[in-house]
Amino acid sequence: MITEIANKIYQHQKNGMEMDKITLEYPELDVNNAYEIQKLSIDYAIENGDPLIGWKMGLTSIAKQKSVKVDEPIYGRLTKSMELDSNELHLEGTIHPRVEPEIAFVLNKPLFGNDVTAADVWEATEYIVPALEVIDSRYKNFSFTLTDVVADNASSSKFMIGKKEYSPTFTSWDQIQVELYKNGEKVQSGVSSDVLDHPVESVVKLVKMLSKNGYQIEPGMVILTGGITEAIHVGHGDLVEARFEGLENMTLRVSK
Repeated sequence: MITEIANKIYQHQKNGMEMDKITLEYPELDVNNAYEIQKLSIDYAIENGDPLIGWKMGLTSIAKQKSVKVDEPIYGRLTKSMELDSNELHLEGTIHPRVEPEIAFVLNKPLFGNDVTAADVWEATEYIVPALEVIDSRYKNFSFTLTDVVADNASSSKFMIGKKEYSPTFTSWDQIQVELYKNGEKVQSGVSSDVLDHPVESVVKLVKMLSKNGYQIEPGMVILTGGITEAIHVGHGDLVEARFEGLENMTLRVSK
């Protein structure tokens, strides 16, 4: 059953097709089952030449966790095909894409273990960059339970990271003010401390969650630490700009 569901989700992710929530047909599934499904579906992608290049965190704001009645974030996997090589998002293959600004860590050492600390993460950090993530649930109406969203790789779709690399000591990474503009109009704002009080804590939490399942973060991997603002809907012709105080700004143009 788990394998069958994973293959179905992989096909819908690959082809940008909507599907019913898996919990409608399999209400007995729990979050642990969902992480098994997630791993298997991404294994299919890896086997088909789309390597794992990083991890992402979701539900990293306390308010979001409370709204869905959970007490910890969720994680997903990033593969090579998800990374945008330009600042253009093509809508082909998407269903209902949304964009959010994030802080991304790139590591130069492996991280593993339930006793990892923020100091360990800083020591393993090669550089930090601003990022934009495109989330896009495969479920109809962007409606799902926690189990559904974890199985669907935490709604991972596309992402882009900034070209300017910053050292861990460049600034106070929990005090980055971010404004999100859509077609020139400010639509969202936030501060990086909205991500588990500090983006580095998101990486710490990710390492601990992965360690429970026997996984580690490998050198060179990208870690998206979580949305600093609410995600905004985008469609053909939209121009999204994220202004990160003191850092490189990010722009994303949406086309067919």
